Amino acid sequence: MSALKKVGFIGTGIMGSAMAGHLMDAGFELSVYNRTKSKAQPLIDRGARWCETVGECATGQDVVITIIGYPKDVEAVYLGAGGIVDSAKSGAYLVDMTTSSPILAEKIFVAAQAKGQHAVDAPVTGGDIGAKNASLTILVGGEESAFNALQPIFSAMGKNVVYEGSAGAGQKTKACNQIAVAGALVGACEAFAYAKASGLDIEKVYSAIATGAATSFQMTSVARKGLDGDFSPGFMLKHLGKDLAIGTETATAYGASLPVLAMILHEVRKLEASGEGNLGTQALLKYYDVK
Repeated sequence: MSALKKVGFIGTGIMGSAMAGHLMDAGFELSVYNRTKSKAQPLIDRGARWCETVGECATGQDVVITIIGYPKDVEAVYLGAGGIVDSAKSGAYLVDMTTSSPILAEKIFVAAQAKGQHAVDAPVTGGDIGAKNASLTILVGGEESAFNALQPIFSAMGKNVVYEGSAGAGQKTKACNQIAVAGALVGACEAFAYAKASGLDIEKVYSAIATGAATSFQMTSVARKGLDGDFSPGFMLKHLGKDLAIGTETATAYGASLPVLAMILHEVRKLEASGEGNLGTQALLKYYDVK
């Protein structure tokens, strides 16, 4: 067992609850906090300690892990009065697994460092299936010594754990991932939009191109689901919008021009405005009237 024994886990949604459960399976002593207590109840029933506040969940822990909503939520729980940085002990490891802003990750790193804490940004890919199967890819930014110390924590939740570099590097890499994902998905959507507009049989086109050079997970899994009329979310469209907004905002800050990303974000926002943000990302087919 690792020298890190006590873990505070904040955010027990679909992803977080499964990830926290794996930590319990690995023998870590778990404390949990979530805005909606009922979402943490299965973990509490297994023996996790319930905390009434973020600060309580961070106090006295060797490791504090968060996987929550939006960058504004991350900033509030880490840097707000009575939050994680205020409450965690010197020497604690603070691990944000939310997909958030790399600029914010750097800010948290500096604030934690001033308190003798070790902050890392460690967003994940693999979705709810990866969380349930403990097969997530974990992208880590921060001090390499902290990355090494946290290996027992990461290995309980993921299979591909990569040290990307200094603070913010994990979030930057996650942005790269989401940019590539969005491009592949929209490419598939536009291919089927062209097929429909030109009078082709979409199913015949799919059979022809889905296993060749044009293949991708986004085509064969995500777009395929939408073509079958299933728009239930594996990953919500509004969450893709959040991730792409982080990419566009930080790309501007870094001086990168990403016109395709901006176009896709525009499409996502239009679908969100029409009330479809809670659908899966395959709902992008609806933007092109392929549904």
